[in-house]
Amino acid sequence: MSVLDEYTSDLPAARARLVAELRQHALIIGEVTLTSGATAQYYVDAKRAILRPEGFAALAALLAGQVADWQATAVGGMTMGADAVACAALTGGARAKAFFVRKDAKTHGLQRRIEGPLLDPEDRCVVVEDVVTTGGSTLAAIAALQQAGHQICGVVSVLDRLAGGGAAIERAAGAPYVALSTIDEVYPERPDR
Repeated sequence: MSVLDEYTSDLPAARARLVAELRQHALIIGEVTLTSGATAQYYVDAKRAILRPEGFAALAALLAGQVADWQATAVGGMTMGADAVACAALTGGARAKAFFVRKDAKTHGLQRRIEGPLLDPEDRCVVVEDVVTTGGSTLAAIAALQQAGHQICGVVSVLDRLAGGGAAIERAAGAPYVALSTIDEVYPERPDR
């Protein structure tokens, strides 16, 4: 049995492994400037954990399960933060297309903003992100999908920093938001708690 098969049959173990991988490989203590421009005393670089075999397998199982629960047919979000996450859903067995939203439409080629297989009007999209603080990147992906006429059935982040982004995302999407882990689990002893 592969690690992915093991996690697919035991989602609580997959979640525990994801949190452990984030704590061990992704948590960086020290002053950093976040995407939002705010300064923080710690940073979670989720890619350091989810692009390792154990973290990726745990994420794949959890995300594929959530995509199936929402009966989604497409999964993706703003490129870079969503790239590995969307691919993990496919690896986990999600029966969905993956897509990536560019910050701006390309000025050459097909001039698309939403890359990947063409999304149909009836597709049910799950928007994904690695880390949510204010939700800015996720909100931009939601807006791009809505502007293109696509339905959002849910939003998933690998980690929520619990800084208000989740509520803003849920309002904008008009759909449920699920964080697979939170900063409280990954860094419970942080000074700003």
